[in-house]
Amino acid sequence: MDARLDYFASATLPKLIKHLQSADKIVQNSPLPATTQELVKIRVSQINGCGFCVDMHTKDAAHAGETPLRVNLVAAWREATVFTEAERAALEVAEEGTRIADGAGGVPDEVWANAAKHYDEEQLAALVCLIALLNTFNRMNVITRQPAGGYEPGMWD
Repeated sequence: MDARLDYFASATLPKLIKHLQSADKIVQNSPLPATTQELVKIRVSQINGCGFCVDMHTKDAAHAGETPLRVNLVAAWREATVFTEAERAALEVAEEGTRIADGAGGVPDEVWANAAKHYDEEQLAALVCLIALLNTFNRMNVITRQPAGGYEPGMWD
């Protein structure tokens, strides 16, 4: 698959990407656990069908020490026994927040309340920002058909 658009041949896209990467650094440095962040990035990217981001985030998770078992089971987290209750709550918010158009009213109160049992307000704020940011990256990559497979951990640090 060839990309429809070269991000760096544009005058606009590199500027936007720079700001999105700055926003990503804010979330990375938040009190939301890094492991949770990686799992959410993978799941949001899977839902959106963003092969580029699934490639990146599964490799980053493995590079950070995540086990192949957990990385492979993110898509089936509801049935998997390898995730903590807090991680499961974050994954549920991520799914509901990504699939807003599929249901009425956005993230249900009970989903939010469950997440609030495991995360404080600052962590919840970071989770919301992460979900929104990943959805932005995913949509850009899916629209422009960015190919997957060439990412190496740390290549954009």
